[in-house]
Amino acid sequence: MSGETIALVMSGLLLLGLFMGHPLALVLGGTAVLGALIAGKPMVLGIVINRIFGDVLDNYVLIAIPLFVLMARFLSDSGVTDKMFEALRHLMARVTGGLGLAVVFISILLAATTGIIGASITVMGMMALRPMLQYGYDRRMASGLIAASGCLGILIPPSIMLILMASYAPGLSVGQLFAGAMIPGILLGMMYAVYVVIIAWLKPEWAPPIRDEEQISRSAMWRMLIVEAVPPLILILGILGSLLAGIATATEASAIGAVLALLIVIARRRFGWATFYSALLETGRTSAMILFIVVGATAFTGVFNITGGLRASQDLMRGLASNPYTLIAAMLVAVFILGMFLDWTGIVLLSFPIFLPLVAEMNVDPLWFVVLMAVVLQTSFLSPPFGYALFYMRAISPPEITTGDIILGVLPFIILIVMMCALIIVFPSLVTWLPAAIYGG
Repeated sequence: MSGETIALVMSGLLLLGLFMGHPLALVLGGTAVLGALIAGKPMVLGIVINRIFGDVLDNYVLIAIPLFVLMARFLSDSGVTDKMFEALRHLMARVTGGLGLAVVFISILLAATTGIIGASITVMGMMALRPMLQYGYDRRMASGLIAASGCLGILIPPSIMLILMASYAPGLSVGQLFAGAMIPGILLGMMYAVYVVIIAWLKPEWAPPIRDEEQISRSAMWRMLIVEAVPPLILILGILGSLLAGIATATEASAIGAVLALLIVIARRRFGWATFYSALLETGRTSAMILFIVVGATAFTGVFNITGGLRASQDLMRGLASNPYTLIAAMLVAVFILGMFLDWTGIVLLSFPIFLPLVAEMNVDPLWFVVLMAVVLQTSFLSPPFGYALFYMRAISPPEITTGDIILGVLPFIILIVMMCALIIVFPSLVTWLPAAIYGG
């Protein structure tokens, strides 16, 4: 059976399984088994099993994922952002759009400390959504802003997505990806803030100032904000500082982060054995889900490669365009479309084996390309019908906010993400400058 036929058959089986609603990990693994049998090469499965044990279970970089997930859960339990948000809300009370700006700034801080989308959106939604509605914010703008800002955690380091990308991108370290994504991630958050300012200026009724705030001195608010900001800043410096300075590896930095987060929980007197057990349980559940997807994707790409489907897919993409930027644009469009139906884990594991060899052939900087893909993958959380951020927002929203409101609310932010991608293409130094300054080259 030809590679082209195998590519079509396995792609068809993959789509069929996904649209039938089966878990991604089982669909990937099942498609691998069926693909090997249909191709008449069942012995391929033995090679794939060896690859799983060699490439996945012996990959020490992946140990950082459960440790960062545990750190995120500890930070969520500590309530470290609650008083920060209150202080920032009071400080910006009389600014048109000030509450929206507070959401963006706290979300950027959450992104740099948790990196878990569900936790960021849930925390910000519980803190900010009802106050925004109470003070007259537009339903679509409020829900869209919280959903989009919460997704920054998958781009701004430390990010479990970047860790997984580094483990499957030859020649790139976690530190390089963290450094490369830092400026685009923060700049994207600033673009969200600018959008809030523009909307507040054009349509002040969508983001009104808070005029009935209780009188609290600004100096007291500044003191509260600074004091509450110290623990997360120490956490950020402990993780990123040790990693970027070369003092610790990604796995060691994640362990540092988990310990510091636990100490913050204890210092704030939020520690309890029940919550500690719950944090461990959720960490195990999330890590197992990611690992099962990684194992299934490794099996799928292994069979896909050995039976010729990978080569056929790459030849097809080479035939689409000879110009590097046209080919990269086609890749980004493919990732955007996949993001409507798959989560980022599946997209990364399925696309990297196809895309990265082509990127190497075109002499394109792999760091620049991987960070560009990471920015595009922001849309996988926001784009309907299966954007996870939409479901998180729906779960915490009051009845007056409909699913349609949430979808319409995130559309402007999807456009901003596309604009961020355009900026990275026009100004590659947004990605490459900081890694070069830290690591040289």
